[in-house]
Amino acid sequence: MAKKGNAAESKTRSSISIFVVLGLCCFFYILGAWQRSGFGKGDSIAIEVTKQTDCSILSNLNFETHHKDEAGTIGDQFKPCDAQYIDYTPCQDQDRAMTFPREDMNYRERHCPPEGEKLHCLIPAPKGYATPFPWPKSRDYVPFANAPYKNLTVEKAVQNWIQYEGNVFRFPGGGTQFPRGADAYIDELASVIPFENGMVRTALDTGCGVASWGAYLFKKNVIAMSFAPRDSHVAQVQFALERGVPAVIGVLGTIKLPYPSGAFDMAHCSRCLIPWGANGKTDLLATLLAATILLIKFYGMYMMEVDRVLRPGGYWVLSGPPISWNINYRAWQRPKEDLQEEQSKIEEIAKLLCWEKKYEKGEIAIWRKRINHDSCSEQDSHVTFCEATNANDVWYKQMEACVTPYPKTTEADEVAGGVRKPFPERLNAVPFRISSGSIPGVSDETFQEDDKLWKKHVKAYKRTNKIIDSGRYRNIMDMNAGLGSFAAALESPKLWVMNVMPTIAEKDTLGVIYERGLIGIYHDCCSAEDILLEMDRILRPEGAVIFRDQIDVLIKVKKIVGGMRWNTKLVDHEDGPLVSEKILFAVKQYWVVGENNSTAAPQ
Repeated sequence: MAKKGNAAESKTRSSISIFVVLGLCCFFYILGAWQRSGFGKGDSIAIEVTKQTDCSILSNLNFETHHKDEAGTIGDQFKPCDAQYIDYTPCQDQDRAMTFPREDMNYRERHCPPEGEKLHCLIPAPKGYATPFPWPKSRDYVPFANAPYKNLTVEKAVQNWIQYEGNVFRFPGGGTQFPRGADAYIDELASVIPFENGMVRTALDTGCGVASWGAYLFKKNVIAMSFAPRDSHVAQVQFALERGVPAVIGVLGTIKLPYPSGAFDMAHCSRCLIPWGANGKTDLLATLLAATILLIKFYGMYMMEVDRVLRPGGYWVLSGPPISWNINYRAWQRPKEDLQEEQSKIEEIAKLLCWEKKYEKGEIAIWRKRINHDSCSEQDSHVTFCEATNANDVWYKQMEACVTPYPKTTEADEVAGGVRKPFPERLNAVPFRISSGSIPGVSDETFQEDDKLWKKHVKAYKRTNKIIDSGRYRNIMDMNAGLGSFAAALESPKLWVMNVMPTIAEKDTLGVIYERGLIGIYHDCCSAEDILLEMDRILRPEGAVIFRDQIDVLIKVKKIVGGMRWNTKLVDHEDGPLVSEKILFAVKQYWVVGENNSTAAPQ
């Protein structure tokens, strides 16, 4: 089984523009900070005057792109890693991966280094790293220096993925299944899936490539969580993030996806090479079992996992082999008997899951999950239902060949898990998980107070960092996301927020975040130093960080990051110096492998 590890390793190098850190994931546990709210987001108003502390403001803290003579003093606590590590991702090291079994893609899952093999140095950015283009230009252009890998321009040349032009990569918007462009492909999906009315907001893209599907979905006000393995196309997720598109390194393998049940309005696979009809463990069983019902029970574990993360009424899109095999088998150069069997298995599993087929044309098929269990009562005698009492307890849990039960309903036409409002209305509406009392200690009033509080916090942040919503920052991460109110307060077409739910959080509210039309991921925590080094690894040169915590914790953080080439600024809470909670702003200095200088943004 893969080992747990670094707190943000599913991101590639230098991919985040700004962090907000409330309690720094598990600092409230390791370093003794505390928050009164159960989900790590409360103000802690001091009962008495706080002691005088070192709250000095560094006059050289500059959120704009730096010039060469403004790089600042380099700390001496942490040294740069060797140049060979510029593309290092701790839990996705290729040499380590090759020591694990290939069955069910186990070797492509997270395998984190033991304590004695961890790097305690600063991962450098590639030479010449440039500030990314602002959105939406970044969707189409990425500076070559930021991801200097040309192999995809050759391997995918005829599929219109990516082209190398001068000192930039250009992304024409094509893909293996949409060589005419993502816009035309999405328009075809829109003939079935209601993008325009805001009812489809969150999507999961499995095997995303360079994430052009997710990139163009922003036009429909849909945000996709895209993932792909770190395989021979080593830079595909890096390209996605450089473009300003949400993406993580991931794979459908042996463990459950790190997302809550009923999270996504839509899931998508465009020639993603996932064996939906079977996986490695089940092929042997298939040869031993004669009864069709038993065969189906053991097949389709990956489709069952997609069913788990789809909300009732959500859509699944599959394009490419084996869809419409009888028309396309010659073009795919595969035996038609194999393709026919493959599609038959997918159809049987979809029927078992009680999905309704809505569309099949060309190489695209679309199914819709039923809205509740009552509309699927005939499946009871044919499937095994998962027995887990908490369907969201998925972190490092083995994937199972069972169907996740629907939330309970009392009416035949009731939507299990509640009807979601259209986006953006759902952003500030009380989520069903809260209004139904599913999260102990979080009420409608708690939600509304948290939402109001974070609007105030973000307004205060903008007084110090005046370019937060200017377009300078595109990829943002909240490392202790609570109810997602920070991301909601920032909501803008100029940026997106990856909301991280620590697995040790007192209350699991990641499902609430998805109900609001936002995205996020479960993740574990490690030591304070490891977290800060990992933050530095995935933070862009001249990216920004905001820490909000008790003063004693921030003093310790300030000391550590002082040796990481970060400039810092410690300020009082927006309600004044009598509040014990403070804010630490930081900016990572510009430096690249073998150098210590800065660069201007590309034009």
